[in-house]
Amino acid sequence: MTDKLTRQAASEALPTWRFLLQRMHLTVRAADAAAAFDFVARVGTVAAAHDRQLDVDLRAPVVHLALSTRAGGGVTDDDVALGRDVDALVAELGLASEPGSLTVVEIAIDAMDIDAVRPFWDAVLGWDVIRRDDVQDPLRLGPAVWFQQMDEPRPQRNRIHLDVTVAHDEAAGRIERALAAGGRLVSDSRAPAFWILADPEGNEACVCTWQGRDPVPGA
Repeated sequence: MTDKLTRQAASEALPTWRFLLQRMHLTVRAADAAAAFDFVARVGTVAAAHDRQLDVDLRAPVVHLALSTRAGGGVTDDDVALGRDVDALVAELGLASEPGSLTVVEIAIDAMDIDAVRPFWDAVLGWDVIRRDDVQDPLRLGPAVWFQQMDEPRPQRNRIHLDVTVAHDEAAGRIERALAAGGRLVSDSRAPAFWILADPEGNEACVCTWQGRDPVPGA
C-alpha cells in the first residue's frame, strides 16, 4: 500500500474527479440504462486489472464512482492509477464528468459526553465506528454521523431527529441494542410504525418500519 496523498495532490492527479471526505468521486451520465450497465461492467474489468475495488452507485442512466484506500484512510497513488484508467474508459465511451451533481452529507450531533452518546447511535443505526470515532455505514450508503464536543448544554436548540427505517423483523433487535447502549424509549404509541428513542442527552431517533401504516379494511 502506498502512502496517503494530500488533498491537493489527489485533486491535481485526477482533475475530472472531485475530492470529498477522504475519497475521490466521479459521476457520469450515460445515454440510457443499457449504456450505464455496460459502463459499470467495464469499470469492473478495469478495477479487477488493478486488483482493487471501488464503490459503484448506479441510478440509470447516472453512475457514481468513489475510490480510496480504506487502510490508508484516504487516497493513494494506487487509487490514482485506477482513476486514470477509468478516465480513459470514460473518454473512450464519450462520457463526461458531472461534478456539479456531487454531494456528500454528514450528520453532526453536538454532545457534552460523546463517549456516552456515541454507542447509542452506533446501535440504533446498526453501523460500525470507523476512524475518527465517526459512526459510519460499512456499506457507505448512508451519511456518516460525527460528534462535536459542546462546552455547555444548549437546550431548545437543533430540534431535529433521525428517522431510521429498518426491515420489520430487525426493529425489535435494533431497539434492544439501542436501549442497552444507553438509550431510552420515549414513546411506542405508534408502534410498529415507529418507536421514538433518545440517546443519553436527549437527541432522538425514530426506528421505523412499514408495519402499521396501511389502511385497516372497513375502518
